[in-house]
Amino acid sequence: MCGIVAYIGKKEAYPIIIKGLQRLEYRGYDSAGVAILNGDLDVYKKKGKVKELEDFLQDKELKGTMGMGHTRWATHGEPNDINAHPHFSSTNKHAIIHNGIIENYASLKTELESKGYEFKSETDSEVFITFIEYIQEANACPLEEAVRLALNEVVGAYAIVVISREFPNQMIAARKGSPLVIGVGDEEFFFASDATPIVEYTNRVVYMNDFEIASIKDGKLNIKNAEDVEKNPTIHEIEMALESIEKGGFDHFMLKEIFEQPKSIRDSLRGRLKLDTGTVALGGIREYFNKFVQADRIIILGCGTSWHAGLVAEYLFEEFARIPVEVEYASEFRYRNPVIKEGDVVIAISQSGETADTLAAMELAKQKGAIIFGVCNVVGSSIARLTHEGAYTHAGPEIGVASTKAFTTQITVLTLMAMMVAKAKGTVKQRTFQEILADLESIPGKITRVLENDGYIQKLAAQFKDSRNFLYLGRGYNFPVALEGALKLKEISYIHAEGYPAAEMKHGPIALIDEEMPVVFIATRDSSYEKILSNIQEVKARKGIVIAIVTEGDQEIKKIADHTIEVPHVHEALMPIVSVVPLQLLSYHIAVLRGTNVDQPRNLAKSVTVE
Repeated sequence: MCGIVAYIGKKEAYPIIIKGLQRLEYRGYDSAGVAILNGDLDVYKKKGKVKELEDFLQDKELKGTMGMGHTRWATHGEPNDINAHPHFSSTNKHAIIHNGIIENYASLKTELESKGYEFKSETDSEVFITFIEYIQEANACPLEEAVRLALNEVVGAYAIVVISREFPNQMIAARKGSPLVIGVGDEEFFFASDATPIVEYTNRVVYMNDFEIASIKDGKLNIKNAEDVEKNPTIHEIEMALESIEKGGFDHFMLKEIFEQPKSIRDSLRGRLKLDTGTVALGGIREYFNKFVQADRIIILGCGTSWHAGLVAEYLFEEFARIPVEVEYASEFRYRNPVIKEGDVVIAISQSGETADTLAAMELAKQKGAIIFGVCNVVGSSIARLTHEGAYTHAGPEIGVASTKAFTTQITVLTLMAMMVAKAKGTVKQRTFQEILADLESIPGKITRVLENDGYIQKLAAQFKDSRNFLYLGRGYNFPVALEGALKLKEISYIHAEGYPAAEMKHGPIALIDEEMPVVFIATRDSSYEKILSNIQEVKARKGIVIAIVTEGDQEIKKIADHTIEVPHVHEALMPIVSVVPLQLLSYHIAVLRGTNVDQPRNLAKSVTVE
């Protein structure tokens, strides 16, 4: 979950590295550090944000054309200067930056301590680099070979970059289970956790695979696998505009990304939805499409916001394609010996395409003969490469840790998938099919109208910024929206919030309701409207404060709710894409008013690449 960046070439390394760390800080912000090699190997690191490291280094001489940097999300050892990366080996000859977890570090550490090695930090990463040093000394081998041999002994996940004062013209990197991208420039190379630090300098990248070791030596790139067999890397050209990873005049990335949703949804639909011919075409699921149509069961895997998107997809596939669906937490799936039959269809959802739990669950399902479809945002990501087929959401870079446009574009793509299957099976009426396609095409414009309520929602947020608890309730398609609204609020404002099906309120949560409890209802006009209206009346009877998301023109709920936020009408199957937007804005403004770090909420990181 940490962010790593490295450079070797002819330019000064430090300016590239510090800018790269700023762009990777969404991956971790407990501490940060850099290592610069210029004859000597100098390491500087600091607890806190990248800005604190940058301030600390203002008066330092940081010359050198080779170096690396790291921004940390702590796993082993509390966030402090000592546990920050990079880490030296025992003799300070070598240095490492590491994203991941070494599960057998304790036994390795005990072994190394018995041989006289000493450690300064509490981290598994320092053990890792010292183990590499031990192997190199014991075998009198080159550093690259020592890295390869060490990787055969460690258990866990890693993306690492290693440099050494003994090998001043060489940089070594490896990955297993954690992402690592190589940027290929003009007589220069970059390593990074993702493409954001690279795009300013080159659009040519190599996506490293598990168990691969890359070495840059004397200006040449060489990649081998764990068996020491040389690989022929494929260079991809990425399409990422530099302005897409800047704030663009917004105060926070999260707000920018909320306002980007009309565009991101339009991009998700482009070339796939053809209203004039009444067709849907997702090229990424063409080869295995019949597996979808013939499936007896669909299993959807996701974590956090992606799991909520999967819950919406459950309604879609069951209602329109008439296929039973199970939505699973990827983090729990492989630990309960799940029943998977050959031919089952598994849909894995992930914004980053690198979520460790989801990847592990996919590998299990694939081993048991399931067909794996991926829905993710990042081209070239691990999930995209592990699946049989899939579809990109085309949401564009999402930097804010609290996911927003990823959720709405995931639902958009999943809706297209469900409608394709339903149409092929003949389980959806043509009139309904056409209505949903027309409403899908209209959604970007309707979200633009929702965003016009931003000022009103900001004023509403001021009334509830000091609340200690929130309850979010919805029915049918809007139940997952209640879960997502609650998640957004607690992620960035640190207010306790719970999402429930509105019908479940009487089975426990109603005991919490009093005159201090804000209850957010997603209460748009749909097939369960009368039921949700009754639920609102039950809350008001107990003096609860009701904030209701309602369909434009609704007067009934407006009479009894304390506050209402209107959204345009769309088919109820598509309402989650629209109804979630005011909840995103409400969470954002409450968090800003409470003074929290919206883009980098405490204890969280954007891409969960460790279990």
